[in-house]
Amino acid sequence: MLNGDEKGTTKYYAVAKSAGLSGVDKICKLISARSTVSSADVKAVFDSLAWAMDMELSSGNVVQLGELGNFRLSVSSEGMATKDEVNASKIKKARIIFSPGAVLRDTRQNVSFEALDVEVEQKECNRAHVE
Repeated sequence: MLNGDEKGTTKYYAVAKSAGLSGVDKICKLISARSTVSSADVKAVFDSLAWAMDMELSSGNVVQLGELGNFRLSVSSEGMATKDEVNASKIKKARIIFSPGAVLRDTRQNVSFEALDVEVEQKECNRAHVE
C-alpha cells in the first residue's frame, strides 16, 4: 500500500529480461556438438536424470550434480504448539530448491544491466496477445 506521499509517483525496479528460450532440443545439440555423444544420447541421459532425481528426492536425499549444483526438497507448514500435532496434513507447500554450483554462481555475478521501459514493453506484449 502506498502512503500519501507516494501516490501518483512512478517507481522503477530491476527485472531480469529473457532474451529467448533454449529448449531441451537446443541444449542437447549444444552438448552433442562439444562431445562424442549424439543429441539423442544426451536426451536419454536427461530423461534418466529426471527419473533418478525423482527417486532420490522422494527418498529425502539432496541431489548433488557437481558444478551444476544441488537440488533438495523443502516444505512449508503451519506452526504447531506441540510436536505431536505435526503431521503431513499441516504441509502447505512442497518445493524443490536449486542451489547453483560454482559455474552458475559465476554467471549470476557477471550479469550486465540496462534500463528498459517496462511499461512500454508490457503494453506491446498485451497488444500482441490481443491481435
